[in-house]
Amino acid sequence: MTQQEQLPTTIDTLPTYSQVLEYLETEKRKKHLLLGNGFSIAYDSKIFSYNALSEFIETTGDVLVTKLFEKLNTKNFEAIMQQLDNFCEIAQVLSDDPNLVPRINQASEKLKHSLIDAVKTLHPEQVFNVTEEQSRSCMAFLQEYLSKDGFVFSTNYDLLLYWVLMRNKAENACDGFGRDLESDLDAGVYIGPENLQYSELRWGKHKGSMKVFHLHGTLPFFDTGVHVVKVQYDNEHYLLANVKKRIEEKEYPIFVTAGSGQEKLVHIMHNKYLAHCYESLSNIKGSLIVFGFSFGESDSHIIDAINIAARGGREGGDRLRSVYIGVNSDIGLKRLANLRSKFRCKVNYYNARTANIWRA
Repeated sequence: MTQQEQLPTTIDTLPTYSQVLEYLETEKRKKHLLLGNGFSIAYDSKIFSYNALSEFIETTGDVLVTKLFEKLNTKNFEAIMQQLDNFCEIAQVLSDDPNLVPRINQASEKLKHSLIDAVKTLHPEQVFNVTEEQSRSCMAFLQEYLSKDGFVFSTNYDLLLYWVLMRNKAENACDGFGRDLESDLDAGVYIGPENLQYSELRWGKHKGSMKVFHLHGTLPFFDTGVHVVKVQYDNEHYLLANVKKRIEEKEYPIFVTAGSGQEKLVHIMHNKYLAHCYESLSNIKGSLIVFGFSFGESDSHIIDAINIAARGGREGGDRLRSVYIGVNSDIGLKRLANLRSKFRCKVNYYNARTANIWRA
């Protein structure tokens, strides 16, 4: 199973997911998990697909939105919307054209609503659309890593991982967010515990304890300019409703949806949360199990991080020794086999159909 030279041509002869786990357990190897969009597709292939968000917006037929994508040469929604906001402020000062600012605002509003429509269309409305059986099954899959001192990395922007961890109250799934005390305890006035004021969930306070990493961001995470915050449910609104509200207030989710590997890496390194996640992937030890990630042409930055880890990471010491890539088809096996030379550690394959993430 560990010899790279002996590669079957059909996934039916590949090791099962359970066999990979058994082997790593025998080797006493620490293991980590990397999830791609196949994780969401395995839940429901009808509403999740590769590049679904970009494709949804591109096929809306809105000429203005399409031209923005082409002219700015990016599909980074956060960057486009922020550029439009900045341009609007500049135009208010420098332009004599009374129609320019309204046109910029119109473009921003169209893009914003296209993003909101895509989110609402491409996601289940709320957490309880995931059945109890599906939620428990997925949590058992994740606990194979979280409960054994492993990390879970995801490149998905959707809410499924967040929902499963929240619904199962996974205490060992720290994502680095916490609340800061905002009450002034030095004012000389006693404040009872029930009256203490805390911030919204902010990233950073618990980053040293993180076990769950969203490499490309995710819809509930927002960059306010000072803090990276996480949107929550409240007693009146589902999570998606609160995400929508923040977008309407000109705050934009942190997620990297498109572009080349280099473009994605630039975006990642300019955000403190994303950069920390990427550095954490670059320093993993032991073995990495990959599910639902295709290692496409725009994923070179992920391969680079894996190779840094294979050389001992940025901190040196022990290193990432092997990667186990889940494969869903014979065609996929042939394509992924051709990528072996790009990795600096052993690459093995397993039959991803045997993982059964969403059902016991």
